[in-house]
Amino acid sequence: MKSDSQLQHDVIAELEWDPSVHHTDIGVGVIDGIVTLSGHVRSFAEKVAAEKAVRRVAGVRALAEELKVRYPSDPKTADTEIANRIADMFAWDVSIPDEAISVKVEHGWVTLSGTVDWYFQKDAARRSAGKINGVTGVSDLVALRAMPAASDVRERIMAAFERSADLDAAAVTIVTDGGKVTLGGRVDTWNERRIAERAAWAAPGVSSVVANIVVG
Repeated sequence: MKSDSQLQHDVIAELEWDPSVHHTDIGVGVIDGIVTLSGHVRSFAEKVAAEKAVRRVAGVRALAEELKVRYPSDPKTADTEIANRIADMFAWDVSIPDEAISVKVEHGWVTLSGTVDWYFQKDAARRSAGKINGVTGVSDLVALRAMPAASDVRERIMAAFERSADLDAAAVTIVTDGGKVTLGGRVDTWNERRIAERAAWAAPGVSSVVANIVVG
């Protein structure tokens, strides 16, 4: 199985290889085999071409496509204006601890840094920044703070599994190693697998989730 870094390298190489895609304006992120494309393209046809290029790469489990179509004639937005808009959006979003995240914008490319307690906060910040007009891509350097009570991570995840009406908690195994969570077992549907992954990411102190859950 490819590592996320190797898969990211392969996706970027495939985008560079495709002559119908201007890869320089596309950001590629990979977490547990799920590829996220951010940034902008110059036409809807180029957007479709980028999606097809990603799906051609072996090892891609799923694609989260957040590309925006921006035509060459569209007006450009100043970096300071982009930064201010992102700061305002962070301030209004209760799921984002705006005081803990720094925003840097250079030629439309946003770099987020800082430390937060929860993965959903990190994810919400990245998604919000990508929605701002004028943003060409997002580099997410936000770290997750190691929680002092990490010893009960497994119990918290199991409790979340048991609360879910759409997941057989007994079918999924949980192994924790610090902030790393490894899920195993067998479930009937991909939706159950996704529910288990989301529940694991929502636990405090979790910095990575490896999903080895078999479907079928």
